[in-house]
Amino acid sequence: MIGWFGRDKNERPLPKELGPLSAAIGGALEIDFLSLEADALAGQPAVPLPRSGPFIIAAYGEVSLDAATVLSRYYDEDHRMIQVMSTSGQPGDVDDISFYQPWDSVVPAGQGEWNRWTGPDGLIGQPSYDADGILYSRFWGEGPERTPLAEFVEKVDDGEAQRSIHQTCMLYYRPLGSTREMLLINVERDLDLGQSQAGSSVEFLIGYGLAPADVRRV
Repeated sequence: MIGWFGRDKNERPLPKELGPLSAAIGGALEIDFLSLEADALAGQPAVPLPRSGPFIIAAYGEVSLDAATVLSRYYDEDHRMIQVMSTSGQPGDVDDISFYQPWDSVVPAGQGEWNRWTGPDGLIGQPSYDADGILYSRFWGEGPERTPLAEFVEKVDDGEAQRSIHQTCMLYYRPLGSTREMLLINVERDLDLGQSQAGSSVEFLIGYGLAPADVRRV
């Protein structure tokens, strides 16, 4: 009879703490961007730098990229993202942490347009990418040829439902003061909605590296 008494039948269980930052959906993280602001002082960011403050978690995503690398992502309602790389995905295991925010979105009109972006000679994966006059260099892959895009399926949980999001992406960067500004170009396809093989849109996110001490649970 252990556990039969002493608990309200209507009491809801505490939200599950997820990933390396031990943060629950509906919980909050506090992000301090002061170091980023100082490092980027001599540069011109593509978009205004994010401001320090609370980050309310609306969803959590995770994928094992290989036997020793787990990608964990915390999302808010504005589709901003805190990304953590680790070896296990377990609480406290943080190898790298970064922040991304949406910048732009393109919806190709047909297969010809999709080929322009993701085909064998497509724009995504080339050694550099010109974003309206702002030039970024490819972060993944070496050499003058186009590099194959990274591809994985991320399991995303918003607290009510889980989705499987197929992603094809490439990461670019450019110097910004004494730090780097990252450009993540990503094609997403919701497998649970049966979206077309090509994808739904091409998403552009601007990101910056953070120190683990810049992000804390509140």
